[in-house]
Amino acid sequence: MKRKQLSMAIHGALAVSLLVGAPALAQDAPQAKTREGEQTAKTLDTVTVTARRRAESIQDVPVAVSAFGEDQLKDLQASNVDGLQGAVPNMNIVQGRGSANSVNVFIRGIGQPDALQTFDPGVGMYVDDVYYSRINGALFSLFDIADVEVLRGPQGTLYGKNSTGGAVKLTTKNPFDYEGGSAELTYGDYDRAEARFYAGGKLSDSVAGSIAGAWITNGGYVKNRAGGHNFNDDDTRSVRAKLGFRPSETFQAMLSLDYTKQDAALTMGRPMANLIRTDVVFGPVVLQPGETGKWNYSAQTSFAPGKGQQMTHQGASLSMQWNISQAWLLKSITAYRKLKTHSFIDIDASKWELGDVLVAIDQNQKSQELQLQYDNGGHLRAIFGAYWMREHVPSYQEAYASDLYAVAGNRVSFLRTIADDLTTTSTAAFAHATWEFVPSWTLSAGVRWTRDHKAYQRTTSTFWGAPFTGLNGTVPFPRTAASWTAVTPSVSLQKKISAGLMWYVSANRGFKSGGFNGRANTPYDVAHAKYDPEYVWTYETGLKMESADHRLRGGITAFTSRYKDFQARVSQDVNTFPVLNAAALSIQGLELEGSAMLGERTTVTGQMSWLDAKYDRFDDFRLDPSYPGYDPNVSHAHVPFSPRFTSRIAVNHAIPLATGGMLSFGGDVSYRTRTWLSVDNRNVLSQPAYTVVGVYGVWDSADYKWQVRVGVRNLTDERFMIDGQEFSSVANIQTAYYGLPRNWYASVRYNF
Repeated sequence: MKRKQLSMAIHGALAVSLLVGAPALAQDAPQAKTREGEQTAKTLDTVTVTARRRAESIQDVPVAVSAFGEDQLKDLQASNVDGLQGAVPNMNIVQGRGSANSVNVFIRGIGQPDALQTFDPGVGMYVDDVYYSRINGALFSLFDIADVEVLRGPQGTLYGKNSTGGAVKLTTKNPFDYEGGSAELTYGDYDRAEARFYAGGKLSDSVAGSIAGAWITNGGYVKNRAGGHNFNDDDTRSVRAKLGFRPSETFQAMLSLDYTKQDAALTMGRPMANLIRTDVVFGPVVLQPGETGKWNYSAQTSFAPGKGQQMTHQGASLSMQWNISQAWLLKSITAYRKLKTHSFIDIDASKWELGDVLVAIDQNQKSQELQLQYDNGGHLRAIFGAYWMREHVPSYQEAYASDLYAVAGNRVSFLRTIADDLTTTSTAAFAHATWEFVPSWTLSAGVRWTRDHKAYQRTTSTFWGAPFTGLNGTVPFPRTAASWTAVTPSVSLQKKISAGLMWYVSANRGFKSGGFNGRANTPYDVAHAKYDPEYVWTYETGLKMESADHRLRGGITAFTSRYKDFQARVSQDVNTFPVLNAAALSIQGLELEGSAMLGERTTVTGQMSWLDAKYDRFDDFRLDPSYPGYDPNVSHAHVPFSPRFTSRIAVNHAIPLATGGMLSFGGDVSYRTRTWLSVDNRNVLSQPAYTVVGVYGVWDSADYKWQVRVGVRNLTDERFMIDGQEFSSVANIQTAYYGLPRNWYASVRYNF
């Protein structure tokens, strides 16, 4: 972008941030009511976040963070965590490719480009401060969430590895703070039917408990062209129970148990390129041309009826804290999680058996974190901590491709089985301090040391039909291990310019662990399976602003990142998918967000972001014309999941009723420019710019016990791709997955 254009963009963005706001940086205060139900004057509530592992006002934290409370999530019409799409600057969060239970998250161009369980995420996912190490099982339902925080930029000091892009933190309801309960029923098109409930409160002066649950179903929005059950459906049941103890003013503990079970049909995409069979006599044969034009949300699979995607996800955590003295607090977070999936995935999204797989994992993780916090009410605060996690991820996979090869028109059966086993032990120690060294000036600095040890074993067996049975064989991957260490410091300087204006500048380093290629199918791949960690340095400056009357709040952030040793999975041939520490990137951007109260009953929020992500280098042997597999269609001109511009504006207006109730109407418009969905920049996996519109209306009874909400998501029925599968060396597979078509719903809620 030219200097003049950038200057204009900054000035325009500042105006938007201050005058109409940007995504919900602030959670709005609950509307205060008089006895007659009239709304009193309203201001924006003070928002407390835990971005630095302690409670602070969002206006005082030198971190780019967006926060959403329960009401804001409802106004986003977000049923799952991917409902945050569009609401956070420079974040791409969607359902993972071909999976009903995984999430694909990129922040500021950094994420996880391969969904396989042996690859680590680039954005950390946390629930009640417990780290979830896999993107599988992380498409969280928002049934008992108190608030969500999205931290943008590397969080390597306080959150550790695999948070190079940022972190998403979900906090569930604390029964000491959320007494009473609610029950909610939702019905919508595509046979959507949902039930949610929460009940909690004090059982005595020192004990509190809660239970919450959700049953979420829909009949699927992708029609089965062969008849039978639709694809892309859902049947999820979740429950969470919490028991809290406060026996004294110096000690408290919270035990949490949760269980989720999902049973879904296949998640189907759309084949965007010609699907090709290799016939050893006739040569390449096009089995099916790539689909073009407006998709009609229909698909056909080679899998037999009943092949779907199942998941169980469960865990327990115990959080305890002791006030050792007036200045010292000790906190312990102990957790255990277990995840099992059994998912059939039709990667080619067609009736042909070209890229059909079964992926079954049985993951468990144990973790322990200790924090020692210091705060004497003066000018110095500090936190010291240690972290340990052990994760075990055995998996079993099958790949079916009996339409991939033929001899004179006769298909050759193909089956590959894979058994692998990954164990990760991660240990870390960290320290962080904040010092107000002179009035209104604060210096913060910290450092974390991390050691990751991974042990990996794998066996790949291939079974061909005639006439290629002589190619059958097993490729062992002897048990091997490697360790990596990293030091991830952070430093920030902030100035409280006035009561409503804060400026900061910061530098943060992030680290994403190295690993072993979970797609190693040949002896060569086995010998070159290890890849190294990724690192990023981000330099950031920002302003956070709030008007004296607390009716305007906004923030602007500018950053630049240097990202190296990008872990790129590429397609070399039908058997070989190497992982390369291939690239170095330069990423810079501008982010604005805020909220405004217009009059007494109108709230405006929004966000605007600009991102310039580009490769400084990309070492890809496939781009060498002398390489036998040279592919001129491969390009690295664009960084995937990094649209140049995103924006959103939302409005909510409340109307008091003469009977004492309240009517509220709202809606939002979100926009993003062209987004590339594959590392190889395949043209058919490029989503042009698009706009999504949502509207809703809410009625609250006079006593606020009853609420009725109706809404429409994707009002204009925009057809847009959100993710892609790119295995072009296998039958030229390039599959796109689409966002929801237009859909409506109505819900009834009772509060008690």
